[in-house]
Amino acid sequence: FPDPRRGEMLIAPFGPGVYDLRLRSNKEKILFGSGGHLADRMTSLLPDPLGTGNRNNVKKREFVLAELADMEYRTAGFATKVEAEAFERTLRGLGYRFPT
Repeated sequence: FPDPRRGEMLIAPFGPGVYDLRLRSNKEKILFGSGGHLADRMTSLLPDPLGTGNRNNVKKREFVLAELADMEYRTAGFATKVEAEAFERTLRGLGYRFPT
């Protein structure tokens, strides 16, 4: 996962999509989500002032920041937000640390 403090850039779809984060060291599944503008949605995974948006789960944002050097991500783009949300539902119950 890119570290904005080092000028690293996030690479993610600008349209609808799904993201999946895990720890590189042990492959633990951390969290997943979807958005109509995935790149924007993913920038809200970090706490202020590094992140944007208004997520209301401080623990999730602080965990991602604390584990940033070990965090990896993957994304999938979709034609519509409805398709992205449908795919996101398939990830529920797969053992993520933050299931929502």
